[in-house]
Amino acid sequence: MRWRFIELETRDACFNMAIDQAVMEGVANGLSEPTIRFYRWLPSAVSIGRFQSMKDEVDISRCNELGVSYVRRITGGGAVYHDYEGEVTYSVIAPEGCFPKGIRESYAFICSWVVSGLSNIGIKAEFVPINDIIADKKKISGNAQTRRLGVLLQHGTVLYNLETAKMFSLLKISKEKISDKLIKSVEERVTCVSRYSNITQEGLYKELMGSFADGKDYHVGSYTETESKRAGELARTVYGSDGWNFSR
Repeated sequence: MRWRFIELETRDACFNMAIDQAVMEGVANGLSEPTIRFYRWLPSAVSIGRFQSMKDEVDISRCNELGVSYVRRITGGGAVYHDYEGEVTYSVIAPEGCFPKGIRESYAFICSWVVSGLSNIGIKAEFVPINDIIADKKKISGNAQTRRLGVLLQHGTVLYNLETAKMFSLLKISKEKISDKLIKSVEERVTCVSRYSNITQEGLYKELMGSFADGKDYHVGSYTETESKRAGELARTVYGSDGWNFSR
């Protein structure tokens, strides 16, 4: 099987999620190659899981004040703050048959590529079920997955830098709970690449690119005209719409 790799790109939240769906549909229809893409979010954004409530999870007024976007994913999981300077995000989109059948096993299979990339820059990390990667007993990568039309989509973030206070200000956590103690508690459970290495964000991406490509038949490509058109349509009509983002 031949994979298509999309090099690190920067998109807004709506388009990032729209591309994932457009490629997923293309793979399902036999029109798109199995794809691995790497990306960043500009402006920075909060994404919520498929089954969450935007109003319950996200401080919309604070996001608007800081110019932070917000979007609902098609995958499950919790609210995540995607900082432009703070992470590298990946998506893996391919037929289900390319992966182990079990959810836990398929997470472990794909997350091993992240673990390998971190190992290459001297960070000893490990997969912790069901969908986390930890380093020094702290979370350094969160991942989410969905399966539709015979296709598996897994996307995840690798934390490069961490702005805990800003993250808390964007999520719906009572002001009484946002204390130095809470922030310290979270920082004791979450970590990032920059705490262990002086590698740049671009350098981190290149290491991940190498580890994801290892042992695969692949080429570096671009989106098809059909994918780009469909992604633009989805960004406008779905991921950029209140009907989707505030559907719960």
